[in-house]
Amino acid sequence: MTYIANSKRYLKLNYRRCGHSGLLLPPITLGLWHNFGGKKNMSSESKKMLFRAFDRGITHFDLANNYGPPYGSAESNFGKIMKSDLKKYRDELIISTKAGYDMWPGPYGEWGSKKYLIASLDQSLKRMKLDYVDIFYSHRFDPLTPLEETADALAQSIRSGKALYVGISSYSSKQTIKMNKLLNERGIRCLIHQPSYSMINRWVEKDLLSTLRKLGIGCIAFSPLAQGMLSDKYLKIIPKNSRISDNSSLDKKMITKSYIYKINELTKIAKKRNQTLPQMAISWVLRHKNMTSALIGARTVMQLDECLDSQNNITFSSKEIKEINKYAKEENINLWARSSNN
Repeated sequence: MTYIANSKRYLKLNYRRCGHSGLLLPPITLGLWHNFGGKKNMSSESKKMLFRAFDRGITHFDLANNYGPPYGSAESNFGKIMKSDLKKYRDELIISTKAGYDMWPGPYGEWGSKKYLIASLDQSLKRMKLDYVDIFYSHRFDPLTPLEETADALAQSIRSGKALYVGISSYSSKQTIKMNKLLNERGIRCLIHQPSYSMINRWVEKDLLSTLRKLGIGCIAFSPLAQGMLSDKYLKIIPKNSRISDNSSLDKKMITKSYIYKINELTKIAKKRNQTLPQMAISWVLRHKNMTSALIGARTVMQLDECLDSQNNITFSSKEIKEINKYAKEENINLWARSSNN
């Protein structure tokens, strides 16, 4: 049966302006990093998540060239759903993709060269069966490629009509300022920055958030749940179906006594707010006035709904913030620190 979107999907969300642009984004974005890949087709549960998200007003779907596994399969599977069910809603959707990490063999299959970025965007469009993406990102800073070249590639993606906006991900404040200047010189605006940010990964608070505010660049925080570490998932037995059990991006060594204590204390605070810890963690990220969106992942429709319900309470008293700050400490989980430290 062909999918028909909920006619009331736009009634409840308060969309947020992305920096100094005309673009509005939903406060929560659905990311397709994990759980949407597969060699042949997207799982039925993942397909339901896409439809459920859109039915609840989530218009932004975030991808990258190497999302899967295997690489490219999240885009390919999303392209099938676009063709079969979402094509008629294309003008209501914000679809983003990225290039920067390893995608294919050889010297032209990763980092920030013009050769790689332009070729990757062409491949992404083909996989997703799209004429253009709404946002194209430089997925990470490349210390060995002149930033001018990466800026040229991003500018070309817009001039060629293959992207409407461009952004950067995991860039330091210093490199963000440089990239913004280079894009401005080319007549292009840097729309948005996508950094990792959560209660236990707070590097952006040092200077990046203030830099983005000054430059008028939007911010979309990925991994606000620290890949499930801001939940009760790892407090007792590590689930078989998790990032730690499959060694995909988390290490068992991260589950320390200190971590467990902090999570238990944060959970108590969340309960006082009538929220689960994941809901409070997302609300906490969204409390910033210049935070455009929180980028979440999910395995099930139930998890998705829980995350989306975080929007029911995104205000914090000064007392709550003070209490949270006692336990919301760095846990050395920033897997993307190498890019943002340059």
